Amino acid sequence: MHMKQQKFFVSKIMEMTEWQKMRSGMMYDWTDPEIDRSLTRSRLACERFNKSGMDHEDYREVLEAMIPSVPASVTILPPFHCDHGNGLHLGEGVFVNYNAMFLDAADITIGSHTLIGPNCSLYTPQHPINYLQRRKTIEAAYPIKIGEDCWLGGNVTVCPGVTIGDRCVIGAGSVVTHDIPSDCMAAGNPCRVIKQLKK
Repeated sequence: MHMKQQKFFVSKIMEMTEWQKMRSGMMYDWTDPEIDRSLTRSRLACERFNKSGMDHEDYREVLEAMIPSVPASVTILPPFHCDHGNGLHLGEGVFVNYNAMFLDAADITIGSHTLIGPNCSLYTPQHPINYLQRRKTIEAAYPIKIGEDCWLGGNVTVCPGVTIGDRCVIGAGSVVTHDIPSDCMAAGNPCRVIKQLKK
């Protein structure tokens, strides 16, 4: 890279807000006021959602307050926890069972008709490996993508930056640390492909 180009990119990075850095996979300061306001809004929305319950008359209203633009066909069973809510992009007919945790510092995209089992965790934040950096209020975040018509069994953990293809089945208790291609059954810690599934 030319020195001029390098200076250009450095100046562009310096112009970015912490929120923009967070959504771009760069190191960001999670104590930034804009990020803190979003975390607070989401925490209060989650609390309200979890208190209202599935059968409460304002279930849909509080769900939409927690996750803006969520399709009407999506069902999430409380309790549910997320970091921001506006980083969640759920397709039609997505079902999320009890006690899910979606940490959406980066975007989490879940395709239509995917089923998420109880106690599943989707984590986009990545703390620094260096312990001295970990003492600071910085981290990065990498998006998670789960395809259409997938089924994640109970207690599945999906790590930062992972993509799971369409029509996959992920066995209960799996820790998904790497991408899983479409039409696969996968399980284990770390999660590995067990067999190809017919379309």
